[in-house]
Amino acid sequence: MHILVTGGCGYIGSVLVPKLLAADHKVTVVDLQWFGNHLEPHERLEVIKANFSTFYPYYVDAIIHLAAIANDPTGDLDPRLTWETNALGTMQLADMAKRCGVKHFIYASSGSVYGVSEAEQVTEDLPLVPLSAYNRTKMVAERVVLSYRDDMVVQVVRPATVCGVSPRQRLDVVVNQLIAEAVSGGLILKTPNAIRPHIHIEDMCDLYLWLLEHPECQGVYNAGFENQTVAQTAELVRYFVSYLVGNVQVETAQSNDKRSYRLNSDKLMAAGFRPKFTVSDAIRDVAKKLADGFEDSDICHNIRTLKCLQLA
Repeated sequence: MHILVTGGCGYIGSVLVPKLLAADHKVTVVDLQWFGNHLEPHERLEVIKANFSTFYPYYVDAIIHLAAIANDPTGDLDPRLTWETNALGTMQLADMAKRCGVKHFIYASSGSVYGVSEAEQVTEDLPLVPLSAYNRTKMVAERVVLSYRDDMVVQVVRPATVCGVSPRQRLDVVVNQLIAEAVSGGLILKTPNAIRPHIHIEDMCDLYLWLLEHPECQGVYNAGFENQTVAQTAELVRYFVSYLVGNVQVETAQSNDKRSYRLNSDKLMAAGFRPKFTVSDAIRDVAKKLADGFEDSDICHNIRTLKCLQLA
């Protein structure tokens, strides 16, 4: 199968693309490479430095659309750029996919489209209450993509916050950020009681492969398997990191971030997908990577990179 991966040089794409190649797929990556290109050359891999919204997916069987201005703080830097990329760009890509005869479209949305929810279990049929430009663009893009379900297989994934190691490492998502802070000297908890769902990056990528193999599973799926308060996650981080760097101090601070929800992924589990990794696995791996000397640089942080590129 020939698969187009937008944003394939990013945090998730840098893990996903090698998995697709190992499964004998041909892969074309379209990415502006704001965060570099960490993919190894391969005879079945083509990497194109371009904006996905201007790329015509000729001869492509399936699209995995990862590219986006990602996460709430980054999206708020330049809401216009966020809307143009996440909503308008996705609309253009979906339209081109239909015109080019693409048969399968997988869209990476976000669990954060639920905003704040006091529901014991946040399922796919609950109303969306997006709180930020990022959340709103993801919600709109979902609806755009789903409008093409009579023309191609459409699968929308609402992932929890991804954690774990990648060649294009991110240290600005909650689990990875807590690990980086702990390794460098101490944890700062801005929303200790907020509930956040998590998914390991290996499970996230395996899910995309699983969806390619199960076109009958159309529609919207939550993807998150561990719901924890930030304080609970911080305690796991403190426990693991203390073995590497000694005692870790924990402090609290104020934050305007109101996100808090429990993601329920029973629908995905009932369809047959099973996760293999945990938050603890991610903490262990990221902590070891940092303790072994990996440098926390601007490229590991979306906001810092966009500012360096003068994009926001």
